[in-house]
Parts: sequence; structure tokens; C-alpha cells
Amino acid sequence: MTSTAQAPQSGARTAPPEHLGHVIFIAAAAAMGGFLFGYDSSVINGAVEAIRTKYDIGSAALAQVIAIALIGCAVGAATAGRIADRIGRIRCMQIAAVLFTISAVGSALPFALWDLALWRVVGGFAIGMASVIGPAYIAEVAPPAYRGRLGSFQQAAIVVGIAVSQLVNWGLLNAAGGKQRGHLMGLEAWQVMLGVMVIPAVLYGLLSFAIPESPRFLLSVGKRDRAKEILAEVEGTGTDLDARVAEIEHAMQSEHKSTFKDLLGGGFFFKPIVWIGIGLSVFQQFVGINVAFYYSSTLWQSVGVDPTDSFFYSFTTSIINIIGTVIAMIFVDRVGRKPLALIGSVGMVVGLALEAWAFSSHLVDGRLPSTQGWVALIAAHVFVLFFALSWGVVVWVFLGEMFPNKIRAAALGVAASAQWIANWAITASFPSLADWNLSGTYVIYTVCAALSIPFVLKFVKETKGKSLEEMG
Repeated sequence: MTSTAQAPQSGARTAPPEHLGHVIFIAAAAAMGGFLFGYDSSVINGAVEAIRTKYDIGSAALAQVIAIALIGCAVGAATAGRIADRIGRIRCMQIAAVLFTISAVGSALPFALWDLALWRVVGGFAIGMASVIGPAYIAEVAPPAYRGRLGSFQQAAIVVGIAVSQLVNWGLLNAAGGKQRGHLMGLEAWQVMLGVMVIPAVLYGLLSFAIPESPRFLLSVGKRDRAKEILAEVEGTGTDLDARVAEIEHAMQSEHKSTFKDLLGGGFFFKPIVWIGIGLSVFQQFVGINVAFYYSSTLWQSVGVDPTDSFFYSFTTSIINIIGTVIAMIFVDRVGRKPLALIGSVGMVVGLALEAWAFSSHLVDGRLPSTQGWVALIAAHVFVLFFALSWGVVVWVFLGEMFPNKIRAAALGVAASAQWIANWAITASFPSLADWNLSGTYVIYTVCAALSIPFVLKFVKETKGKSLEEMG
């Protein structure tokens, strides 16, 4: 999808109060894609052990079923921009809603392990689309004065989706007598967990019919009058519509469409700034954050925690994730990106190191000793809190700001792809690593968190308060 940067907005004005409520509704409806992104990404947490026992598979095969969705994510993210530029942002949302629905139904009613994996890929494709189309659409529709705040809806929706999925999983597990394979509504509990996503997926699809197409896309296909109507709808009738249309068209004509070739240079294939973006993406995943969202129930059960309690701890962790994200949104423009990243890295090192120590203890009657159990639980929440208030948000802010204009789109695409690949590597490797040595696995994550500190200090430059044009 083309960049949403625009020429100086002489015709723009702050949205008047009577229009702001409608604009908020539009942004919230688009952010439902982010909610589904978070929900679908983490709902599998409640089904991991049930899938293992139902299909009698080992850790390596189980990991592939969990991680295979990330392949779909990568493909969906890579193609969503082109789809949206060709058929429109709204149609792209509707396709994603259909794919989310199909994935939910298929995952709830699989014939065998292979088609469960297939439906996971379909859901992953929808996640990838939602990760691209939501922020882009909100940026294109939001009045300039409110773009930053409305753009944060996407990240907020993702973390809320994660939390709701864990709350629903916990409620369904209790309804099934604490058994993931207990019977519920004629199915096993884990199937219902995966199938419930039909509800928000259908709601997302319905909401997409209630919001307007992006003015930018309408102008790209020659529908100037409709674009003006939408601009008046979201920015107010007092806006100089002809000036706004001229600004957007000027920006579209002057944009440099970066290519992969623009990223080449330097002594190591890519330009140094591209490698820094890749490094940020890889460190964000190599601290093991998605273990907390994909495998936390399995993790706690492996050290003797009751299944119902393990699901509850997954929910409380997701609440901490929301709190940390809110903290980051409040302070990222006050404290700065780099200090926040360093604070987060130090906090993650402490949390992960304590988890590694706790998991090194021998199990007593299949459980961690009381002290180590409490340390592990508290440390896990500390780790998620410090990740959420720093790297969970800051990396995306850095990636949106750090690259020079002429390579921004292509560089962001490479960095995002590196993030999906790193996510897949951690997700696919955790079950086997945990079987090998759970404490050792957390030592690896601790080392990665520790290495992120000198990486940020040496290579990452602060972008707070700088315009995109100052990036070079």
C-alpha cells in the first residue's frame, strides 16, 4: 500500500465536536481487525494441550501446528497492500472478515490434524491483512489533528483481543469442568474456544459496511466527488475540500515508491539503517514474548499448575499486557523511544532471569516448590509488563520513523518480514526447547534481552521530536 504521508495540510482543520464521535466510531470499527489479530493470535493458547492429546503428537509436530499460522501472517501482510490498492480498503477488510470466519469454523470442526493446520494458515492470512489494512485505513481517514490518537486504536485493540481470548478460554474451561477436552455444546471445549471467534469476525464484517471508503483510495480511482463527501464527513463541512483533495493528490503524485533495490548498500548487503530495523524486530521476538501468549497455559501446567488456574494466569498476564501498552502510549512521546526501550530491556532481563532460576528447581510431586512457583508467576507478569511498556510499542514507532523517506516503505516491509520470521522461530522451537530444558530456554531469552541493551545504546538513534524528513 502506498505511503499515507501527505503534503502540508493547509486545507485541513481540527474535526469539530459534532463529527468527532463519528470519526471515533470509524476508527474503532477499523480497529476490530486489530482485535481479531490479537484474539486469533492467542486463542490457540487454550487448545495446545488438547491438540497434543487428541492427535497424539510430539512437541515438534505440535509446534508446527501452532506456528504455521505465522506463514499465513507473512503472506497476508505482504499482499494486503496490493489488494487494498486494487479493490479498496473496505473490500480488503471484508475479505479478512470472511477469512477469520472460515478459519474459526474450520478450526472448531477439523477432520484431522492436517486441516486444522490449514485453517490456522487461513486465519494467519487474515491476521496479516488486518495488521496492514487497519493502521493504513485509520491514517487515511482520520483528521490530521487526531491521527496519532486514533492510530493508537489498532494497538489497543490487539492487546484487548488477546485479553478477551484468554478470558473466554478460562470461562469455557470452567464450563467444561476444568477439562480442555471436556464436552461443551456438543464439541470438546478446545473446539468451542477456537470457534467462538466467529462472533467478532462476523461483527467486523458487518461494521465494514457501516464505514466509508478511504478518500485516498477514492481519489486514486477517480472518484473525486465521493472523496470530498467523505472528507466533509470526517473533517467537517468547514474544511476547504478542494484544498484537501489537492494536497492528497499532490502527495500521491510525489511519493517515491521504494523497491528492494533501494535498500542495498554498505558492507553487508543491506544499508546499515535497514539492519538496525531488522535487529529491532528480531530482538523484539527473541526475548520470547509470544511464548507468553501462545504457550502460557501449557507452560504453567508443565510445572504442576492446575489447568483452570493456568488459564486464569494467562488472562491476568494479558491484563498486564494492556496496562503496559497504555503506559507506553502515555510516555513514548514524553520520555522518548530509546529510554523506554532501555528501561524495558532491563526489566525484561530481571523478569526472565527470575523465571529461569525458578524453572531450574526440581519438581516436587509434579509441582514447583512454593517459593519458586510464586517467583515464576510474579516474574512472568513482570516480564510481560516491561515488554508491553517498551518494546511492544516502541519497536513499531521506531520502524515507522527511523528510515529515510526514499526507502521507508520497502525497509519497513523487510523489517516486518524479519519480525514474522523471528516470531515463527520462537514459536516453533519452544515446545522442543522446553522438553530439553525449560530453565535453559529462559536463559536463552534472558541473554537476548540483555544483548538488546548494548544494541540500542550503540546503534539506535532517538527519533522523538524529529520530522520524518529529518530522517534523511
